[in-house]
Amino acid sequence: MPEKEQKKPEKETKPAEPEKKKAPVGRAENVVFIGRKPPMSYVLAIMTSFSNSNIKEVTLKARGRSITTAVDTAEIARRRFVKDSKVSKITIGTEEIAREEGGTRNVSTIEIVIAKA
Repeated sequence: MPEKEQKKPEKETKPAEPEKKKAPVGRAENVVFIGRKPPMSYVLAIMTSFSNSNIKEVTLKARGRSITTAVDTAEIARRRFVKDSKVSKITIGTEEIAREEGGTRNVSTIEIVIAKA
């Protein structure tokens, strides 16, 4: 039996390179929004932000009951994991949020900036 000739592709194609994950539109890479997860989840996000890029500071943002988690997260990250960092700026404020039944209510906010030396 004669062997069949196999055609070679004219151009060799390289496998597509995986795209780098980008921050969602409107969100910066160095901002961590604090919510209901345990503080260690956010500490991991801080460490990842510092290690993956040339970012020198990370901002933690929280409001309402999540403010205590934000403070805990900042202290855990600073004391245990990123020893050469410091809290460089703390901003507190109030946001007005519209209620479903009408009117507004005030919610406390905090932004904590952790800077790596």
